[in-house]
Amino acid sequence: MKKTLSIIALSIIGFGLVSCKKENKEGQGTETATADSTAIQQTAPTDSAAAPAVANAAVAPVSNQPLTSVALSENNFDFGKIKKGDKVQHIYEITNTGKNPLVISEVKPGCGCTAPDFTKEPILPGKKGNITLHFDSSSFDGNVQKYADVFANVDKAPIKLTFTANIQP
Repeated sequence: MKKTLSIIALSIIGFGLVSCKKENKEGQGTETATADSTAIQQTAPTDSAAAPAVANAAVAPVSNQPLTSVALSENNFDFGKIKKGDKVQHIYEITNTGKNPLVISEVKPGCGCTAPDFTKEPILPGKKGNITLHFDSSSFDGNVQKYADVFANVDKAPIKLTFTANIQP
């Protein structure tokens, strides 16, 4: 009996280590799927139907909001020449041109060198909000192009914001 429990415990620990490595490689979507599969194993089999609903929520984070339309001041920005190690930022202005409140649910940068800030409260029709992208150039040389995906209650989500920089030594 002790041998069986030891094997089960080691299997669970091994599964945890493998899933952690997978999370780091594949990003946040895998983390959700791994957490869901662990929960399914620990609960009754009838909960397995909950996993697809959670996965779909991650793909369309604002599916319950009525759609609206937006206009961006720009969707691409060029920082030009900056020194390696500089931390720069740019503010993208977003205007709600539709009839329903605009809800930005998430801004996902393409890499860890970029951090977002954005208007969290609903942006009423005709009003403006901001999405700020902060970029740390410490790990780069030469020309770079980075992006962030903006998830909001618009027809063609996500909205892709990009920026470029020429990083000098």
